[in-house]
Amino acid sequence: MTMQAYIDEAEKNLLHTYNRYQVVFEKGDGVYLYDMEGTKYLDFVSGIAVFALGYHNQEYNDALKEQIDKIIHTSNYYYNLPAIEAAKKLKEISGMDRVFFTNSGAEAIEGAIKTARKYAYLKDGTTDHEIIAMHHSFHGRTMGALSVTGNPHYREAFEPMIGNIRFANLNDYESVLSQVTDKTCAILFETVQGEGGIYPATEEFMRKVRALCDERDILLMLDEIQCGMGRTGTMYAWQRFGVKPDVMTTAKALGCGVPVGAFLMTERVGANSLAAGDHGTTYGGNPLACAAVCKVIELFEKENVLANVERVGAYLAGRLEELVAEFDCVTERRGVGLLQGLVFDRPVGDIIKRAMDKGLVLINAGTDIIRFVPPLIITEKHVDDMTAVLRACIREIEGEQK
Repeated sequence: MTMQAYIDEAEKNLLHTYNRYQVVFEKGDGVYLYDMEGTKYLDFVSGIAVFALGYHNQEYNDALKEQIDKIIHTSNYYYNLPAIEAAKKLKEISGMDRVFFTNSGAEAIEGAIKTARKYAYLKDGTTDHEIIAMHHSFHGRTMGALSVTGNPHYREAFEPMIGNIRFANLNDYESVLSQVTDKTCAILFETVQGEGGIYPATEEFMRKVRALCDERDILLMLDEIQCGMGRTGTMYAWQRFGVKPDVMTTAKALGCGVPVGAFLMTERVGANSLAAGDHGTTYGGNPLACAAVCKVIELFEKENVLANVERVGAYLAGRLEELVAEFDCVTERRGVGLLQGLVFDRPVGDIIKRAMDKGLVLINAGTDIIRFVPPLIITEKHVDDMTAVLRACIREIEGEQK
């Protein structure tokens, strides 16, 4: 069958909830993807910030193969060695105290919401507590995660959401303060907003919100699903400022391709929130997923990934700033490390399509922003190659509009 025939087959069988690009990827190697016709693509999406270590890392592959030959699943009625080791490693890199493994980032958000409500319920026995989330945020597609996602477009067809959610503006402390009531049990935000436009939370904002939470016994909950696991140059983005959350979510690069997430909390929250029977998952924390987590964390240290993010992230930011200076249609760069955004004065869909036709995989964040979330092992040479293709695409469009 041809690639187009496979695409046609997919459209007959899969629920059409994605407007997919017209390509069938068959394999990956390093920072490159290959479609089933053998065409090579430089990947600056990495499965939406998932494949941090790149494709076909032999040590990672071998660790999964070894675990498959041992045991893949047992359920959480029993202990398993990879989960015990993964929880220990995750605590070490995050500075948190208690771990609950999930299958995805959205499930991690669901667990964080339940944690906050149970924590508040144990304090006063009532169930009318409120959570403050941020406008323009994105936390997932499940009902709880949608409820705290600050984009009405994602929510409107699925109302009513879970109740008692208020919204404030990221980096606007007064906006947050105006939403606080005596029923506020948690304040939730992405340390760097991803889907909402690549907006990093500022140190001043984070410190003020942390102090507010301490003063009023409100839980600070940080969503590190996309911006965590080294993408900003520290294992978790909050560690750049030392503003530690009470509850944190993580996923995506945590498993580097194997579906796995987690929500973590401090010992104080763990001792005063979810207890036996309050939460569960059939697959979460299974041996295969946790073997992936163990190997990913090991390889991050072994391959000195954080130092590479610091160096190449700064280089990427510089090359993107050159495009801002060169083209009137490129208005702004923003981001941290290898989570960057380039803002245009027009929709970017055509640019992304042209880039793919030239062998470069990009993704948007909203209609007018190109998001750059490549594997964390990229080099300056890969950044130069990406920039050359992107520049050519922009020049093509500008030339056609004259």
